[in-house]
Amino acid sequence: MTPEPEKQKYYFTFGQNHTHRHNDLTLDCDSVVTITATDQGAARGKMFDLFGAKWSFCYTEERFEPKYFPRGVVLELEI
Repeated sequence: MTPEPEKQKYYFTFGQNHTHRHNDLTLDCDSVVTITATDQGAARGKMFDLFGAKWSFCYTEERFEPKYFPRGVVLELEI
């Protein structure tokens, strides 16, 4: 049996003009979405499924700087 690939958490941010409503949440330039996935391509694909091209950056945990996003993580997903 092949072991399942290890998953990594990716942090996604939105631009100044990228405001979304997801369920009862408002997602904007001050908030972050995390997606835990086996690779960045899968995580980015989920973002495109949810928000189209209206998001800004994808960061790994090592590169993410939360001080720039005062509302913090408002949505966490795992795929």
